Amino acid sequence: MSDRHCLYCQQVFQLSPYRPQQAVCSQVACQRRRRREYHHNKIRSDPLYADTVSRSRKKWRDVHPGYQQQYWQTHPKAAERNRQQQRQRDRRRRLRQLVKNNLALDLRDSPAEVWLLGPTADDLVKNNLARSQLLIFQPAGLSGTARGASCKEHPSGVVSQGSL
Repeated sequence: MSDRHCLYCQQVFQLSPYRPQQAVCSQVACQRRRRREYHHNKIRSDPLYADTVSRSRKKWRDVHPGYQQQYWQTHPKAAERNRQQQRQRDRRRRLRQLVKNNLALDLRDSPAEVWLLGPTADDLVKNNLARSQLLIFQPAGLSGTARGASCKEHPSGVVSQGSL
């Protein structure tokens, strides 16, 4: 028999002579993780297995109709933790919908600068579109009336300094 490192805990374990492809040691935590990963992968890859699991869960919920509500009432810490995690999931989902959403315009091509401030600003990677209040300040050197062609006459939509 040979020794091998466990895929999860990295500890050396003795390989079973009956399972030459064994990659996980016999510790309870490692075996539980192996079974959980197998189950998740099987649900993703096998529609028939996923349907069977779904129907089994529905059947159990039908037999135990008030279980979930009773659980949240008797476990207030778990309920609060779930609320916090749901808020984070909702926030991430909203941010994922914003990422690379450039239907209206691409701010990278705009001469304006946009500064996003706040606790979730770090999560807005490659965000091209953000809901904000827009304040337009006219430079002191320009008068209130434009001289020359309007913005609509320029292909870029921006009037250059030379045409004003």
